Amino acid sequence: MDYETVDADAFGRSLKGIGLNLLVRDVQAKCAFLAEVFGMRSHQVTADFAIVTYGDQVFQLHSDGTYHANPLLNLLPENPPRGAGMEIRLYDSDPDEAVQRAEAFGSTVLQVATDKPHGLREAYILCADGYAWVPSRPKS
Repeated sequence: MDYETVDADAFGRSLKGIGLNLLVRDVQAKCAFLAEVFGMRSHQVTADFAIVTYGDQVFQLHSDGTYHANPLLNLLPENPPRGAGMEIRLYDSDPDEAVQRAEAFGSTVLQVATDKPHGLREAYILCADGYAWVPSRPKS
């Protein structure tokens, strides 16, 4: 599928399994963060929407304004962090490299890359919308 040209109807009909859609204050800024820190690619980026790819995975970003008629919008906190309690785990991202890029980008590093007892080396990076991004790899 060409994410640069697919129309909304065809894209929506193609989605299967579990989907991830993040509500964000600034779609373009979030795309810049995801590209710089994790090497993700964003497609059809507008002020309101983007399709984001991470390897073979696809997810969506929507601005708050696109949810004007959605009941979820009323549940968003006025003050960050809005993503509290949610971890977005990125198993194909080097946590040490991601921490360096996140610090250079000005993001908050909640935990530097650390070897965990469950076999992974992982870090916790908080984005401006309060989502915890967890780059992880098997520890060596």
